[in-house]
Amino acid sequence: MSAVTITILMIITAYLAGSISSAILVCKLRGLPDPRTEGSGNPGATNVLRIGGASSAALVLFFDMLKGAAPSYFSYLLGQDAVSLGLIAIAACLGHIFPIFFNFQGGKGVATAFGAMAPIGGDLALSLIATWIVFVLLTRYSSLAAILTAMLAPVYTWWLDDRFIIPVAMLSLLIVIRHKDNIKRLRIGEESKLSRKKKANNEQS
Repeated sequence: MSAVTITILMIITAYLAGSISSAILVCKLRGLPDPRTEGSGNPGATNVLRIGGASSAALVLFFDMLKGAAPSYFSYLLGQDAVSLGLIAIAACLGHIFPIFFNFQGGKGVATAFGAMAPIGGDLALSLIATWIVFVLLTRYSSLAAILTAMLAPVYTWWLDDRFIIPVAMLSLLIVIRHKDNIKRLRIGEESKLSRKKKANNEQS
């Protein structure tokens, strides 16, 4: 089987894996409201935290990261080059953003993107998690924390393992683009801060 064929198959596999919406499934299993219709309307860990609490959000975060990490790591084991790894990781994120199994109504893809970066090394994964937590504690904006962490990810990668700068930069750009509406709200002071209260608000992250 040629390298191009393997890349195409892995892109398809990654997209299908990404299309499995952890937020929707966890909420169904736990008897919680559909995250697409409650809170911010975003089927991601942040909104599940808002409507279902920390344990449900932790499950969503874990599985969202896993569906990014698994295809990327398996593709690396198959010997895919840096650009192909980036395309495969982006396919997993696009699956999360536009899930074929859930009427193409998905989340922002942040956890899936960070999950795809995680197999590069534990030091990078810990750096990303720590950076996100610090920015959330400092600003209380989940969206801003995600954007800033994404922007720093290529810098961390250059420092820790520069072989993967290209795929990480591709994922970081996708995260920033996906948050364009949040950036607009941040600029005019209308972005809502992170809250665990079970009520709707305008934050989407």
